[in-house]
Amino acid sequence: MKALNEFSISIIIPTRNEAANLPKILSLIQTIPGNQSREIIISDGNSTDQTIPVAEAFGTKVVKNETPGRAIQMNAGAAIARGDVLYFLHADTIPPDQFIALIHEKMGRGYDSGCFRLRFDMDNWFLKLNAWFTRFNVKAFRFGDQSLFVKKDIFQSAGGFREDLMIMEDQEIIYRISKKAKFGVIRDYVTTSARKYQVNGIYRMQFIFFYIYFAYQFGMSQQKLVAIYKKWIRT
Repeated sequence: MKALNEFSISIIIPTRNEAANLPKILSLIQTIPGNQSREIIISDGNSTDQTIPVAEAFGTKVVKNETPGRAIQMNAGAAIARGDVLYFLHADTIPPDQFIALIHEKMGRGYDSGCFRLRFDMDNWFLKLNAWFTRFNVKAFRFGDQSLFVKKDIFQSAGGFREDLMIMEDQEIIYRISKKAKFGVIRDYVTTSARKYQVNGIYRMQFIFFYIYFAYQFGMSQQKLVAIYKKWIRT
């Protein structure tokens, strides 16, 4: 049985036209302690900007997916990952400097999966309030921007991300993982971009997210959810 500090981590970042964000996050990851125990995988969804050249310039592994979709891309990244632990991270979300050590520490306390608390890169009371709720280990307060770590064998036994889901795929998988492994919230924070809130309006954006969440919970089809997302949200 491996000691905790012998577990390697594969960091999987799904991208689509994220050339502007990648240098910051990749520079951080490559300079953190414990870099000898990690690999970085960029799983791209047919970007039309310089995402792939930027990723290759940093020496990361790149998976090219002809069909974009976060679930498809994250599964593709996981399929080539060599690490014992998979860490799924959005390109516009920055983890804390010691995130590998924090993941190891959480695993040492018996958690085989989990996430970080969330904060936004914008100083706004309403966004601070929303992020405050992410400290609670309640599935309704889980968001993909919080990132996700999970042992690879547990991820595989859970069946990976559902590729038929274009919306809510990050939250849905936690329900299945939690049935197979202890899930915990690390007390440190990842910092995510508030760009969608800035473009769409803070309160309007949150209303749309609430609407999509409850529509999903009450069984609205993915086709309708995606149509609402594309119609209501400016990117």
